[in-house]
Amino acid sequence: MNIKQKTILAGTSILAAIALSACGQSEASETLSTKELTIGVTGGPHEQIAEKVQELAKKDGLEIDIKVFNDYNTPNTALDEGSLDVNSYQTLSFLELQKADKGYKIDDVFKTVAFPMGLYSEKLTDIKDLKEGDKVAVPNDPANELRALRLYETAGLITLKEGLTDKATKRDIAENPLNLEFIELEASQLPTQLPEVALAAINTNFAMGAGLSINEDALFHEDTVDNPYPNYVVVRSANKEDEVVKTLKSYYHSEEVRAFIEEEFNGSVVPAF
Repeated sequence: MNIKQKTILAGTSILAAIALSACGQSEASETLSTKELTIGVTGGPHEQIAEKVQELAKKDGLEIDIKVFNDYNTPNTALDEGSLDVNSYQTLSFLELQKADKGYKIDDVFKTVAFPMGLYSEKLTDIKDLKEGDKVAVPNDPANELRALRLYETAGLITLKEGLTDKATKRDIAENPLNLEFIELEASQLPTQLPEVALAAINTNFAMGAGLSINEDALFHEDTVDNPYPNYVVVRSANKEDEVVKTLKSYYHSEEVRAFIEEEFNGSVVPAF
């Protein structure tokens, strides 16, 4: 192959790559189908609720394909790249951090449920029994650490600095009368680490996975009514006003789904609509 042929071939390859890229962008931004939809969720309550929505939608001729993920990052990547139409699993603070860090063009469209965070212990029966210097645990990811610290503050154990952002950490504690030692751990590992600490702030989905109930086992917890950390259904920015998004909202916010949530999760997961 001579130099001219190589140049032509290279140019053709570049043009093909550009065309494929443009095609992918077009497909990702086109109007969502009103007949079929692919939803990404995390395993557990979000998956169960999506299955109930799927059941309702099928009666009206809307086929929903549910893709289950076991991590918090992939569903947003998949949505932004176009392999999902919708995802349902995250709080607004987590979404905003992901958008800022990764440049995703995705947006929240409606609330679904809230997972009230609780303070759990295998050693105490009351948070008043905490002793000087006790070890207590919080999730180590930015979206949840400040939330956990605020829960400790609401429980009267610490005071935080003012004007904190979602990236605040234990270093932003202003007052700690008991000199509690805050241990930052992976959120999913907190239930297994309960024997090693006096108290831990655990997200409800991980608490439920360990057989813990917010109403029966938490020593203190966030509000279950009007919880400040609802989860959202998220779509690509270009699809926010699509007709099927409004249809999907009508299923998620239906009385059938509300009743399912209240009966299935016994207060550990609550409707946010």
